[in-house]
Amino acid sequence: MERHDFHCFEPARGHGLKHNPMQAIIAPRPIGWISSVSRAGHRNLAPYSFFNMFRSDPPLIGFSSGGRKDSLCNIEETGRFVWNLATRSLANPMNVSSSIVPRDVDEFELAGLTPVPSSFGAPAYVGESPVSFDCVLTQIVDLKDRSGHPSGSHLIVGEAVYVRIARDLIVDGIYDTLKGEPIMRGGGLSDYFYLTAEGYFRMGRPD
Repeated sequence: MERHDFHCFEPARGHGLKHNPMQAIIAPRPIGWISSVSRAGHRNLAPYSFFNMFRSDPPLIGFSSGGRKDSLCNIEETGRFVWNLATRSLANPMNVSSSIVPRDVDEFELAGLTPVPSSFGAPAYVGESPVSFDCVLTQIVDLKDRSGHPSGSHLIVGEAVYVRIARDLIVDGIYDTLKGEPIMRGGGLSDYFYLTAEGYFRMGRPD
């Protein structure tokens, strides 16, 4: 197999490139499009690119908030949030919902999206999104560096207790990931990706 010539660096000392490659290497990343509501009733909708599912049974999903953003504050107050699937057709509204606005500004209205009441006391979900999970907060972890110092980011983890899937995305009893057209965050300042049939392949695990 071919061996590589490497560009090497210690992240604490800088990467020496035009843009931080750490945000591009672990990529593309699924988008945590999180809806939440404050105790006072102010709705919030925001995308987070540091997001993933950590376990399927029970389904645990989490996202990282850099700083104490509205989503984190709302979830601390209510213990509930909703993850909404960001699709190719919803890319522009998703991007609008990332706008930095005062806490009492409703990003659903800002992005022209429909808030629909959820279950289990969860906040509204995005009516235009074909998949959404109503989640109950399980833990908030203040992330630290190797020296134990606060990183300024917080990992919010929740258990999905109610799931909605548009029926047309279920084919012969199997969820069709490609048909859902999820968009994902890449590197750079504005790079995104979405799945295509050309990128699809199958590979079974070794026996």
